[in-house]
Amino acid sequence: MANKTVVGLGGLLSDPACVVIREGELAAAVEQAKLSRHDRPGAFPDEAFSTALASAGVEANQIGCVAIARPFATNDEASFLLDLRARFPQSEVVVADHHGAHAASAFYLSGFEEASVLSIDRAGDFRSAVLYRGRGTRLERVRELYFPDSLGDLYNRLTELLGFEARADEHKVQWLSVGGEPVYADVFRAIVNARNGWPKFERSYFDSDRLREGAFSSHFFKAIGIDSQAPLTAKQKADLASSLQFVIEETVAAMLGETENVALAGGLALNALLVRSLEQRFHNVFVQPVAGNAGTSLGAALYAWHSRLGESARVPFSTLCLGPEFTAPDIKRVLENCKLRFRYLLTAQDLIAEAIRALRENKIVAWMQGRMEFGPRALGNRSILASPLDPYSTENLNVYIKHREKFRKFAASVPEEVADEYFRVGPNGRFLATVGKVRPEHRERFSAAILSGDLIRVHVVRRDENPLYHSLLTAMGNECGLPVLYNTSFNLFGDPLVCTPRDAVRSFYSSGIDALFAGNFYLEK
Repeated sequence: MANKTVVGLGGLLSDPACVVIREGELAAAVEQAKLSRHDRPGAFPDEAFSTALASAGVEANQIGCVAIARPFATNDEASFLLDLRARFPQSEVVVADHHGAHAASAFYLSGFEEASVLSIDRAGDFRSAVLYRGRGTRLERVRELYFPDSLGDLYNRLTELLGFEARADEHKVQWLSVGGEPVYADVFRAIVNARNGWPKFERSYFDSDRLREGAFSSHFFKAIGIDSQAPLTAKQKADLASSLQFVIEETVAAMLGETENVALAGGLALNALLVRSLEQRFHNVFVQPVAGNAGTSLGAALYAWHSRLGESARVPFSTLCLGPEFTAPDIKRVLENCKLRFRYLLTAQDLIAEAIRALRENKIVAWMQGRMEFGPRALGNRSILASPLDPYSTENLNVYIKHREKFRKFAASVPEEVADEYFRVGPNGRFLATVGKVRPEHRERFSAAILSGDLIRVHVVRRDENPLYHSLLTAMGNECGLPVLYNTSFNLFGDPLVCTPRDAVRSFYSSGIDALFAGNFYLEK
């Protein structure tokens, strides 16, 4: 194929996204919800598609291959494919299965020449997990787990039992688990009922006639010794979360078996505590950080790159900042349209100096710079920042800005060169996909961000990946003696990360954030 520009589409029934590979490079990646500010399941992600192409500098008639990850239609896939053919009459269409796309996204970006590759989620294509063996550019299917035997589904059920929203708030259960003890682990082991390392669920713990609270049966409540009619206490909730987390970690490790290298994707791979547990068990672990359904767009494109185009060279993976960015005129137009007062800072040095001043005054800072991140985590381009030197920073972030539970802590961003001085964290810390430990001598300093014991979320920032954010952290160290900032995503009320200057302004004035840096524009309340 002469034209080797590949467009990948994935997550079309949940969290649709578009990826562009141009000239062997990841040129763009963006989720639909960040542009439209809401999901349109089953529809073609027009905004994500057009924005990704514009960000990559590609015209529609330059696309050689369109790769799409299943499932992509609720009813008639043939009609969807006909529509795709009409949209791209000159492009070849390639279809990847759901777990194959997850696996491709993990293995081909891992850098491993050989690895055990696990795709694990709730029920993609009626399968809840598939284990592959990756060698070179080939992925060989080894074993499959079919729904309803699903660790993801069990996590969904417990999420609902604990009073959260299933298939939306599982991250809350993850962080709640660090405050509990795995006292119910044997019950969850009995449910999972792993045989030869793989689950075969015991269905007596579920009741299909119970339409709420996770549909757990009376047998389950008897086993855990809790009255099904009584409200759960805070301790019982934390212990249940801890117990399931413990069993999930040991079960996934058993599913992988004996191996040197592990590559992981799928919705369950968004669980940073699970990733940390695997890092402790296996020599080399790589998790594809956009591990949910949006990441299948990445996998579909990589699958086509290697399997259809026959390319042996891996596509380099150096950053997730692959979305749209906005020029100074773009930002100025929005600010003037909203009749806002602002200052324009002429240089990057001026920008960093003003941001350091605000942070030293214990202000909460919104930081919108460069290209938007791909995936659910803020990595220094769409972030809310606070200084760890402010004893009230985490309380202000949680209570007055993010309005979320105290057990959900913020990440500590630190330059790669000095990260080991303060923390111990694996390579997946680059993308906030794992959890690290704070060194004992710094535990008190970072006590407000500690999850439990010495566990802390760590974001390791590379100079070549995000030079401006790296410079801000370095300048913070030079000015204040601590090159670390607390970092949380720049979004409110469960919305996606802000994308445009207008999104940023709306969130800024709808919250307790003190200062906004959008490009070189500075706004302060």
